[in-house]
Amino acid sequence: MSFIIVPMVIFYFIWITFIYYRNRRTVDKSLKCIVNSLSNRGAIAASDDVDVRALIVTAHPDDECMFFAPTIIRLVELNATVRLLCLSAGNYYNQGTQRKKELLNSCALLGIPASHVTILDQKELPDDPSAEWRISLISSLIRKHVRSHSSNMVLTFDGRGVSGHANHTAIHEAVSHLASTGQVTDDCCLLSLDTVGLFRKYLSFLELPVSWLWPSALCCVTGPRGYAKAKGEAYHSRDHSLVIPRQSQRSHGRVYGPSKAAMFCHVTQILWFRHLYIFFSRYMFINTFQMLPRGPRNLKIY
Repeated sequence: MSFIIVPMVIFYFIWITFIYYRNRRTVDKSLKCIVNSLSNRGAIAASDDVDVRALIVTAHPDDECMFFAPTIIRLVELNATVRLLCLSAGNYYNQGTQRKKELLNSCALLGIPASHVTILDQKELPDDPSAEWRISLISSLIRKHVRSHSSNMVLTFDGRGVSGHANHTAIHEAVSHLASTGQVTDDCCLLSLDTVGLFRKYLSFLELPVSWLWPSALCCVTGPRGYAKAKGEAYHSRDHSLVIPRQSQRSHGRVYGPSKAAMFCHVTQILWFRHLYIFFSRYMFINTFQMLPRGPRNLKIY
């Protein structure tokens, strides 16, 4: 039996390696196709440069590395302008001040400078799974952020919010509202992060072939590469309160890779079950997105 299983295992790992390197070569073409398909430059050849100005919209500090790290890392590697809008300070356990610093540390490690990170702390948007966030307020905040920074790509959660958190799904509803009512410019694409089943979710990098074969508008995969570029931005901040210790750089970055190293910046969130998530979740390695359908511009819904 082993003479069958061993070659199959070897083939599977070779397949994963092939997909990983193929994705590194093709993800930039996918981004160009997405942006050009919604712009007036749709006839531009795929080889031409496209200025990607991406906005990642999250609900809490640590969402950026728990769920979106592969995408952020790949966008930064491709010289896209990446901004993060976090709609709460994560103050559920009265740790909001500390969690803001952790978020900035994490973003610096992923390659997003502090000037491109916006953290909101509004009473109307508490970090609370039982709280109902107003869709009109969220959509207004996102729309203003998109317009002020001329973003042409918005990436956020899908309707199941990966973990089912009510704050995650509220953001999806808000972005879907913007899409269906045409309240963002025609050249701005709206993408939602796929929620996968429990089994696929905890297959780690072994899930990659499934994600590769599953239809999606965008697939981002990360691995050991890319960290060297991001770490240079993380440890030379003028604001010494945001500098990540060298010990953390050595122990986390080289061993766990960029997305996992960013997760370890969130010291207040590293509980025993988070270690399991860090090692087994496919979201630390793989992101797949679907395009949100667009509706007619300026449609009013009562």
